[in-house]
Amino acid sequence: MSAAYLIVEMRINDHEQYKAYMAAAASAVKAAGGEYLARGSRHESLEGDWQPHRVVVLRFPSYEAAKSFYDGDVYGDIRKLRAGTTEYFNMVLVDGM
Repeated sequence: MSAAYLIVEMRINDHEQYKAYMAAAASAVKAAGGEYLARGSRHESLEGDWQPHRVVVLRFPSYEAAKSFYDGDVYGDIRKLRAGTTEYFNMVLVDGM
């Protein structure tokens, strides 16, 4: 079974409220066996038109573990903390090799 990755791009417009989401999400990610590989660190577009404001990459032990995390009640409640804090929030789940 290969790892899976959640890749997120977002633009935060309420940093103070978003901090509550970040703290709660970090605990839930760890409890689900996931880990942050990149979280808002330095980045640049090397090809194409993609100009994300902030990028986050998480690794989970499997695709199923990542889906279970995302679809679960714990993260479902945590997502509510994010409501209204971002201009956009895009997330994709990618199966690893």
